Amino acid sequence: MPLYCSGLATRVPHVLGNGRIINNHLISHHVGTLLFSHHHNSSKHNLVSPSKFNQSCLFCCCCCSSSIMEDQTKLDSTPSESEKYSKEVEVAVRAVQMACALCQRVQGNLISKTNGQVQSKDDNSPVTVADWSVQATVSWLLSESFGSKNVSIVAEEDIQKLCKADAAGLLATVSNTVNECLAEAPRFGLKGPNISLGTSEVLEAISRCNSTGGPTGRFWTLDPVDGTLGFVRGDQYAVALALIEDGQVVLGVLGCPNYPMRKEWLSYHHRYHRIISKLTPPTSESWDKGCVIYARRGSGKALMQPLLHVNQKLVWPNSVRPVRVSSIDNPSLATFCEPVEKANSSHSFTAGVAHSMGLRKQPLRVYSMVKYAAIARGDAEIFMKFARAGYKEKIWDHAAGVVIIQEAGGVVTDARGRPLDFSKGIYLEGLDRGIIACAGPKLHDKIISAVDASWDSSSL
Repeated sequence: MPLYCSGLATRVPHVLGNGRIINNHLISHHVGTLLFSHHHNSSKHNLVSPSKFNQSCLFCCCCCSSSIMEDQTKLDSTPSESEKYSKEVEVAVRAVQMACALCQRVQGNLISKTNGQVQSKDDNSPVTVADWSVQATVSWLLSESFGSKNVSIVAEEDIQKLCKADAAGLLATVSNTVNECLAEAPRFGLKGPNISLGTSEVLEAISRCNSTGGPTGRFWTLDPVDGTLGFVRGDQYAVALALIEDGQVVLGVLGCPNYPMRKEWLSYHHRYHRIISKLTPPTSESWDKGCVIYARRGSGKALMQPLLHVNQKLVWPNSVRPVRVSSIDNPSLATFCEPVEKANSSHSFTAGVAHSMGLRKQPLRVYSMVKYAAIARGDAEIFMKFARAGYKEKIWDHAAGVVIIQEAGGVVTDARGRPLDFSKGIYLEGLDRGIIACAGPKLHDKIISAVDASWDSSSL
């Protein structure tokens, strides 16, 4: 009894009868009635004597203290809004940093020589060693960080081509690339394997990404190399990783290895970047070839950090800085992005919408989700994509970019102004007309109106 009351006494100075939180302690209403008894025939609150308190309230006191302790336990175990997904964000950013380093090495080999690392998928788009290697690496890292039973991943690549009889050399290259990357995990603040992964383990990590998504539960989406054409041409591409929970994108990470931190570098061609990178020591002040941009849903901010340079160690949060969408809302001053590929988008309809809105600048045609990064950073104001009939948008091509633009202050919807739905599986089902991403609501409303006015005369 004395020990128990002594424990309770430490809370007494914090107690008010109305059940408020005081000094970060959650106090239930009935605790106040323990210390102050209210008589209905009197306007006064009378303090209960210690003797009466000890004699008559022992059982009640025990229950109340238990309730307090339970409430406090709940309070301590429930992460605050600012801490929610903090581990997921940090692991995801570190994993994408590693994936970007892997891609840079592979892209350097592709540019310097043709060595059979480019293959063709069934849809005739190229797939490289980087696609499979990044998928295996990120899959392994997420499973190690959160437990394989807790990790579900929707991703683009499968292992069919790697399992063919004549693919032994390709599989060996992928395995070597994965192990070379994972060996550097400590440099990125992550734990690598104790021994190198065998080819069967690499195949298992790739094939583990077999989730089909859906409206409930938690799953990751991964596009290991978004913009593969840009990748093999030495141009822009992205590593895109997002976490979806109950149909909502809750965090997104975009690694953009050829998208420099400093906007002024954008005026130089990427080949010139490579020349400058050899002549200029890579420092955060003089030269940052690439960046990682990320955001957590509801945080109201998007953040950017430079890619980790060779031999550097990632010290969180790695020279992070906030990014924000542009404040331009005059169409004549706005820059708009569109996909480079004509196969799955209509440049002519986009041009018609742009002209009707009064957009005067030439479109910025960029491979991959780097378009989303450009808008989130304020380097462009508008992204429009109107798919040709029969083309279905995949969730991994948009999830990370959407949440990043939204948290940077922008707007992303379909072309009727409705939110994109990530709860229907691997495709953005119910997508009306196309996708529109904008730096702000004024520009967004003008585009929706322009699309409405032009849609009936389109051939889409």
